[in-house]
Amino acid sequence: MIFDIDGNKLNFITMDTAIVQFVSKDTLHFLSSNKMLLSLVMGLGLSASCGFRVFVPLLVASIAAKMGYLPLGSGFQWMGSTPAIICFAAATIFEIGGYYIPFVDNILDTVTTPASVVAGTLLTASAILPDIDPMIKWGLGIIVGGGSAGIIQAGTALTRATSTATTAGAANPIVATIEHILAIAGSIFSLVIPFIIAGIVCLVIVVLLFFVIRYFKKHIPKTAAIKTTP
Repeated sequence: MIFDIDGNKLNFITMDTAIVQFVSKDTLHFLSSNKMLLSLVMGLGLSASCGFRVFVPLLVASIAAKMGYLPLGSGFQWMGSTPAIICFAAATIFEIGGYYIPFVDNILDTVTTPASVVAGTLLTASAILPDIDPMIKWGLGIIVGGGSAGIIQAGTALTRATSTATTAGAANPIVATIEHILAIAGSIFSLVIPFIIAGIVCLVIVVLLFFVIRYFKKHIPKTAAIKTTP
């Protein structure tokens, strides 16, 4: 900033303030007029985090709702209650602890695969702010939330299965720790920078789909063609 006696400093400050106000108003207008989009990308990030850990995103969403940071759709206000936070916190502790017990982690993968789809659907449906038709709300919840959570969970399950087969489970605690970090960071940043996290999630889903399809093509035996004689 240049100091002089002609008032140039004041002019610069006024111009900078006007630009900041313009950008802020434009951003607020975009977010206020695209609540549906904002809620969907938040739900996508939270749901994808359910693929790493089922209850961590539920706990984060519950705390955010309790603090008033995450408005919930109609019929989902119970998620921001104190009993819900306590239940999600207890379930989170047990889930995280279970992944450090040998063989229990593989059992948890089997159980949490359908649970992550349910949790992802619930999070996306609860984050949709406008009062829209319930069929559309739950349809988006299943497709966006349940789909992203299921794909991420399938990728983590295959990673753990590979780790168990190649290292006899010795590397599983390392895999579990990485998943914990991704679940916590993904859940928090889904509320802070939802559009960036949604973009990352879409990229990860594409990559995981490629490897999951490739894995099943390799490991599922092809049925032998039956030769028929005329």
